[in-house]
Amino acid sequence: MARIAGVNIPSQKRVPIGLTYIHGIGRTTAEKICGQLGIPTQRRVHELTDDEVLRIRELIDRDFTVEGDLRRQVAMNIKRLMDLGCYRGLRHRKGLPVRGQRTHTNARTRKGPARPIAGKKTVTK
Repeated sequence: MARIAGVNIPSQKRVPIGLTYIHGIGRTTAEKICGQLGIPTQRRVHELTDDEVLRIRELIDRDFTVEGDLRRQVAMNIKRLMDLGCYRGLRHRKGLPVRGQRTHTNARTRKGPARPIAGKKTVTK
């Protein structure tokens, strides 16, 4: 099992798929990494040599912001918006959708489970 950027990469997966287990690396970036290093995309993680794993690790450390650093950066960006008091920051603070989605119906992921309102009758058909 290869360990890259503090993440254990599953050994039975293909290399580009395995790299997506690292926060901050998606399918496109994983394909680019394999292309840059000349690693065939059909190769499995357990078939990689120690030298190839080392090259992948060095490339990711050098060129990409991943895992803890990326999470910290995103959290700081959200905190900055909240401190500014801009519209997006207020939406984050209230726990509502930030990107213009409707909230009259839907938005349950951000708002949480529906709470009953006292005195409101339910409409039955």
